[in-house]
This record gives sequence, C-alpha cells and structure tokens, in this order.
Amino acid sequence: MKNPAFGGRGARTRHLLGIAATGIALVAFAGACSHTSSGSESTGTIDLVVENPDRCDPLDPRHCLLPFPSDFFTVADGATDTGLRINIQTASAIRNAKGVNADMTEWNRNDGWSPGAQIATYVDGIDLEATGLVSVANIGGSLAEDSPAVILDVDTGERVPYWSELDATVSSPTNAVLYIRPARQLREGHRHVVALRNLKDAGGETIAAGDVFRAYRDDLISNVPEVEARRGHFEQIFRELKDAGVARDDLFLAWDFTVSSTRSLSERLLHIRDDAFTRLGDQSPAFTVTKVEDNPNEELARRVEGTFEVPNYLTGTGAPGSRFNYAGADLPQVNGTYSADFICIVPKAALGDGTTPAPARPSLYGHGLLGDPGEVGGGNVRRMANEHDFVFCATKWIGMSEEDIGNAVKILGDISFFPTLADRLQQGVLNTLFLGRLMIHESGLVSHPAFAGLIDRSHLYYDGNSQGGIMGGITTAVSIDFTRAVLGVPAMNYSLLLQRSVDWDTYRQVFDPAYPDEIERGLGLSLIQMLWDRGEADGYAQHMTDDPLPGTPAHTVLMHVAFGDHQVSPDAANIQARTIGARIHAPTVTPGRLPYVEPAYWGIEPIESYPYRGSAIVIWDSGAPVPPLTNLAPSVGEDPHGDPRNDPDARVQKSEFLQPDGAVVDVCGGAPCFADPS
Repeated sequence: MKNPAFGGRGARTRHLLGIAATGIALVAFAGACSHTSSGSESTGTIDLVVENPDRCDPLDPRHCLLPFPSDFFTVADGATDTGLRINIQTASAIRNAKGVNADMTEWNRNDGWSPGAQIATYVDGIDLEATGLVSVANIGGSLAEDSPAVILDVDTGERVPYWSELDATVSSPTNAVLYIRPARQLREGHRHVVALRNLKDAGGETIAAGDVFRAYRDDLISNVPEVEARRGHFEQIFRELKDAGVARDDLFLAWDFTVSSTRSLSERLLHIRDDAFTRLGDQSPAFTVTKVEDNPNEELARRVEGTFEVPNYLTGTGAPGSRFNYAGADLPQVNGTYSADFICIVPKAALGDGTTPAPARPSLYGHGLLGDPGEVGGGNVRRMANEHDFVFCATKWIGMSEEDIGNAVKILGDISFFPTLADRLQQGVLNTLFLGRLMIHESGLVSHPAFAGLIDRSHLYYDGNSQGGIMGGITTAVSIDFTRAVLGVPAMNYSLLLQRSVDWDTYRQVFDPAYPDEIERGLGLSLIQMLWDRGEADGYAQHMTDDPLPGTPAHTVLMHVAFGDHQVSPDAANIQARTIGARIHAPTVTPGRLPYVEPAYWGIEPIESYPYRGSAIVIWDSGAPVPPLTNLAPSVGEDPHGDPRNDPDARVQKSEFLQPDGAVVDVCGGAPCFADPS
C-alpha cells in the first residue's frame, strides 16, 4: 500500500508505456522507419547477436548489469511509490570466486535505484580528455550545452551536475568502466535519463555506438524480440532528450533509471523508530550503571559505563549476522529487547567551583570505522568536553562496530550477506536515539548519583567523527530529540568512499580475491549501496536539514572537512553539502592550492556574513597534498583525518554551534581555516 506521508507518486503512465512490451513490439515490427541517421543501413534492418536478452541488458555487452543503473532491471508494481520494483535475477548478478551469484532477493524489494547511484558503462578506447568529459576539477563544465554526457532529471527537466572518471583501481585499461558521478544526490522517486554523445578515442576519432543502441537510434529493425520490445520506450527517451537539446544523431548511448522513493529508502528505520518510541511513551529507557571511574585523567571528573534497553527488531539476540525480524510482515517486528552498551564522560568543568555544579550540555558521540564507544574517551573528545562543558555518551554503531568485523569479512566474500549489515545499522541508529533520550530524561542518567546535577537536560546535541560523521548524518535525519549536529570529517555513499579511502586497502585483500572480475568489483560496490542507503547518510541526506521526514523536526548541521583526507573523501563530503544546502566558509583554501576550475567548491554557496545560522561546511587545511582526481586513495604525506577535531579553534566553532540558539562563527579571521597537524 502507498503511504501518503511519503508523497507517493503511484504508477507513472509515461514510464509504464515503455514497459508494455508486447504492444510496443508489435508496433515496432509493423511500423515503417520514421527516422534515418547517416549511419543507417539501407535495408532498415540489423542482425543482432545478444546473450540472455531476457535477463541481461544488451545495450552494453561487457556485462549483464551494464549500463548501471537501468530500469531494464525493473518490473511494474502498482503497490510502490514509483510504480516500479527492482527485478535483478540472481543469474544476472555478480559472481564470486566460488561461482556463487549474489542473491538479489532483498535488492528486489526496492522500488528504484540509489540516490547516490554511481552511473557506469564500458566504452572501449575512450579518451576522457579528447572527448571533453569533465573531471572532479571542473564540475561546472558538466552543465555546458555541448557536454558529452548528460544526466537529465525527467521530472524537473533539469540537468544534473556530475564529474566523470575511468576506474583507476583496475590492473588494465581494458577493464576500466566509465563512471559518471552525480555531484549532488539524485532526487528521490525521480526518473533520470543518461546520454553519452560524441565520444572520442585518443586519436580524436568518434567512437561508434554499439549495435543494439544503433538499432534504436537509427530505426533498424532487429531479429531479437526482446530488443524490439523496448523500441517504444527508447523513442520516448529520444523525445525527452530532444526537448532537452540533445540530438539523437549524436548519441553513443542513452538509457534511463528511476531513483528509489523516500518510503522505500527510509520506511524500515522510521517504522522501528516510531514503534519503539511509542512503546517507550513518556518513560526513560531502562538502564544500569556497571562501572564508575572517578578522575580518570586531568580533563574528566568521571567515566561511566553501563547498559540500556532498546526494543529489538532483529532476529535472535540481534548479534552480528542477524537480520530484521519481519515475522511475515512487510516491516520489522519487535523481538524482545536489545541490551546496548554505553560509555559516558563527565568533564571536570561540570563540577563548577566544587560546591555549585555547572551542568554540562549533553551530546551523543559517534565513533569511527568498525570501532567502539570507548573512543568517546579519546584526547580530542576529552578536551572538547572540558573546554566547553559537554557530557558525551556513546554506544556501538552496531552493524559497523568492532564486533561486526567477522561479519564484514563474510560479506566481502559474498555480498548476498550484505542485508545483515544494513539491518543492524538501522537498529544501531535506534539504539543511539534511545541513548539520547536516556541523557535528557528526568528518570534517565541524571537519576543516578554519577550524573546527578551534572547534565543540562534542556537540549541534546550530536558530535561524531569519521564513521561517526557518516552515521551522524542518518541519525540526524531521523532524530526527534536533537536538532543540531556537528559531523566531523563526514561524507556519505560508501560505494564512492571505499575506493578513495586508505582503509579500503585492508578490506580489498578479502574482496578482490573473492571477486576476481575487476568490472564486477565496481558493480558489487554499487549494488551494496542500494541496501546501505537504508542504514547510512546516503539514503537520508535529502531530509537531513530543511525537508524533514514524517514525524521529524528540521535540523541544522555543521560539517568539518579535512583537506586531503586519506580516509573519508572530501569529494563525497562536498556532494553531501550540496545536497543538504550547506553554505561554505570562504575563502576555502589558499588561492592556487587546488588545480580546479573556479570556484573550487562548485555548487556550494559561500557564507556571506557571520554569525551564520544555517547549515555549513568548513574546510580545515593542515597542509596535506591535493588528493588524486580519480577513485584512488591519497597516499602521499601525513593523513590529516584527525586534525580538525584536534584543533582548538575548530572546537570553539563546534561549541558555538552546539547551543540552543547556536550559529556558525568565523574562528579563522576571514582567512582559510588552518588546522595544526595532530
């Protein structure tokens, strides 16, 4: 059933016309040729040889799933908000070294593709420079009238900015797919057309279109019924491109895909959130303090450990490898309780003058990649707590915590198991929301002597770094108890992030041997993003700030980005900033620092005056080299990943922002922001 709260679109007549295969096929065979290009064969027919046209898209013969993503792999479904449902047969999916194709069952529940889709196809012999395709250094050029690649949002008629790159992670150029990477998220529920035209090789010669696409472009009737069944749909695509100023005769390839609806992306997490808080009512989550350590170091008065209870929506005990408990329903069902761990730090500043406390601001803290809540006791967090009087509490990002490493390795060997990670991540977000309620409820932490009188319960905040910055994005988008968040060295979209991170070097030692086909590796990352969207910021960014999800307040976000970060790509952070409508501190970096066409941070408007009360992104530069302009991790110089959080000025800016009436203040004196190397 459609949920009106999500703005369901229903089945779109104009799209379903392209899926009514039988009628279109008859018309195509019977109709006379109405368009002839200069390359058309005089007979008006073409003999094609295609493999598995019933389950593989014949447009790009290099792989069954190319071009990606494509609505070829969908079926009509009137019960979804897009009117479609993903339909990838297991035999068409990527195959690991053991000969096992990925099980697409969970993927096929989606009603569209990722809003952060990494658009990909194979173009033999393409030269990006000769073609004129723009890199990440010239995103604005992607919107030029004669741009060789066009992403058209059919629902708005607008072109989507992007950058292009050939896969630089492969061992041979013959395995390098062409990526077209949207520079801001693709709008949920919208249908998009991708067009490639006038592609050139290194000698400047135009690369000829493939036979199947030529059959459509040049009105050449083929001998393959499955190809003919799509002819009417391609005529629709050609009309839409013509209306957008893209000529049919110039095309090398064109296809379309529909982005998942808001409901498809977020309904599971919103359901467990709403169900869990309804069950909680006006009570505090039950909790137990298991350890209190007084004066553990010079900044802290107390370190407190304990557990708290959260409704469990996973199978079994919710341990690593568990899945959502559907119990025959469409949405996850409660299955007892999950006992989550917490660690809190109380700064000495909260003690005041020793006789009168100075209650600290409560803030959730998000830990890093496959880490644990003990990171809340790190030096930079302790200093932030004591310098600015914060109580920080953390719990595990289950799904991507230290205890999940074994399951992550299992997934790297067979992505069929990826739903276990996505589902536990969503339970982990719920756990974090419950910890937040525990921090501000009158019967919560303040009811225990370790916290009595030391927490100002009036407002809750969020501060996280690295994975905590990424997961902080999704948590912010669904939070009902805090409305201001600092995301430290953040980004979104792991399918973009992984290959650009030095952290991936460790995990690809498992993934690469498991998936020896280099083209399938990239496709694998794109596939898992479709489920990762349910449990990370990529699936929620369009609702993180001023377009909130149902039952959720608007939020304001401050992003701190490390220039040249080796672990979390600033390119992905910039996509997030464009998507959430953040403004940027300017000047961003020293003039000439970046080999980019100006403005260096295209599509992100500068902050015009301070204090600034909207969402913002600030680039902190500690001298790291410019990162590669392709999908490789930085490998030169010191990693600046930890520098912003360790800089006192950055901490001042965070503190000024995390106030009831907080704002972004300029702590950099009208100059670029420089962070002292850690």
